[in-house]
Amino acid sequence: MNQFQAEKISKSYGDKVLFENISFSISQGDKIGLIARNGTGKTSLLNIIAGYDKADQGTCSYRSGLRLAYLEQEPRFDPGLNISEALLYADNELTRTVRQYEEFIQASSRGGPQEEKNLQSIIERMDALGAWDYEQKIKQILTRLQIGDLNARVGDLSGGQQKRLALARILIEEADFILLDEPTNHLDIDMIEWLEGYLGRQKLTLLVVTHDRYFLDSTCQGILELDQGQMHVYRGNYAYFLEKKQERMAAQTIRSEKALNLLRKEQEWMRRSPPARTTKSKARIESFHDLKGKALLPSDDSPGEINVGMARMGKKILEIKDIEKRFGDLLVLKDFSHVFKKGERLGIVGPNGSGKTTLINIITGALLPDKGSVITGETIRFGYYRQEGLQVDEGKKVIDVIKDIAEQIELGDGKSLTASQLLQYFNFPFQVQHDMVSKLSGGEKRRLYLVTVLMNQPNFLILDEPTNDLDIETLNVLEDFLTGFRGCLVIVSHDRYLLDRLADQLFVCGDNGSVRGYTGNYSAFRLKKQTEDTGRQNKAAPPPRSSPPRDKNKLSYKEQQELKVLEETIDKLEKEKRMLLEKMNGGTLDPEALFNASKRYETLSADIEQKGDRWLKLSERI
Repeated sequence: MNQFQAEKISKSYGDKVLFENISFSISQGDKIGLIARNGTGKTSLLNIIAGYDKADQGTCSYRSGLRLAYLEQEPRFDPGLNISEALLYADNELTRTVRQYEEFIQASSRGGPQEEKNLQSIIERMDALGAWDYEQKIKQILTRLQIGDLNARVGDLSGGQQKRLALARILIEEADFILLDEPTNHLDIDMIEWLEGYLGRQKLTLLVVTHDRYFLDSTCQGILELDQGQMHVYRGNYAYFLEKKQERMAAQTIRSEKALNLLRKEQEWMRRSPPARTTKSKARIESFHDLKGKALLPSDDSPGEINVGMARMGKKILEIKDIEKRFGDLLVLKDFSHVFKKGERLGIVGPNGSGKTTLINIITGALLPDKGSVITGETIRFGYYRQEGLQVDEGKKVIDVIKDIAEQIELGDGKSLTASQLLQYFNFPFQVQHDMVSKLSGGEKRRLYLVTVLMNQPNFLILDEPTNDLDIETLNVLEDFLTGFRGCLVIVSHDRYLLDRLADQLFVCGDNGSVRGYTGNYSAFRLKKQTEDTGRQNKAAPPPRSSPPRDKNKLSYKEQQELKVLEETIDKLEKEKRMLLEKMNGGTLDPEALFNASKRYETLSADIEQKGDRWLKLSERI
């Protein structure tokens, strides 16, 4: 059964045609990945499917009663809502009842017989609707996506926190058809791997735009490729898509070569200018123009490897010795040392907030350690691609942004690329190079920022989450470019494919400021970690015994009440912890107040961890 059907739809903006007369369908249970270059219509197509925009022509049809949910790249929330209100905004009895229950238990004080009667009424409705499982599902999703205080205002959240909140809301809605635009942005690797498993277990229809190739390969059983304004359908995962696209491009090359041979003959005939324009000759003229179009079909323009030039690098690179960094009483880095060698290729991984960006800022000198030292060689020239992106005059032409840095870039073999050639290498066609920066899509702006970093020819290159908002084709170009880079390379990324291809050792940031070194790529590290975790679980497992009857394993009434109290208490503690951290980072506390706040922060963290463990044990038995 089709959930969605597109019939000959087209979309243009001014003279730029995104796609023309494309048709495709998505059936119930399909999990499809949508692939295209930045700026060629992925998000526009999602907006049309979601009903946020209309096609210039063609029709879109939906299954009757279809419930559709859409995760946008930049989620839109009412900033005045709190997290609970933003999550449970759907207007149905189940979510209204859960929202009432959440609001009731989150209130600062309750008491009296009337309040107890109101609570009992809500609990009875929860029982009748079977809402307890739904409510626990919400809690588990929020825990996995690290969304804590439900009373926090949405307007106070960072962009990354809002994206995770929007993703949680999509998963909680349990819609029939889900559209996800770059869902892995702002997630750490553990969250991404959990999301892969979660989506794989759910019986839903999915259309996802993502640059994460491992995510595509494990989650999707079909690929839609939007290329040169046309839609190509592949019934298989990402690996299957690569194989079949290569076959398609090879066939296209053969067709193009045949068309070129025929075109030469037709050009001779056209030059003879036959005096009589008969019906037959007119048909031949039309055929000539058709052949010309086929002969000039774009070929697979993936560039070959280039030998990247860089500033000269001396023997002394960079030495980190026993560094430590705290924010208030929060320990971010502890006793970390490393001596960089020429040609090192490092990946930095760890949960959000574990100190990855702090470590990079200390390496580059943007931040000083509280203890220890960082000694940088005199010849080191950093290139730092930051998460924040490009800050540039949007009234400038793309080519001028690059020419302001240099007219050309020297390659390692003595040759050079002009600014225009380097832009072409990174998928900026000549006509786009003369567009204003303001006309670029978000992904194209990040791609331009990447070119500006590389144009400076650094010998110590640092990329902080470079894959966010970049298309797969650009990532392939970047990976090819970096394969020939002979300097030091440090990558902070949640993109496991990128880490596997470019990093041969890892820094793993963990709790309490720890940073562990690991020799090998991410997949090898992950396998080792899974083996160790399994070994610990087997070692800690109690001797097997007969399982108690299922009804005895259910929560008792007392345990149900304990679970409710834990949820309320943890929410309050999380709120206090967040407010304390804001005060400690605000720089307004005197030394004594800062000391007292840091002690309280330690106590809160331990209390939340202890109560959180108990909550997880109880919730697993529901």
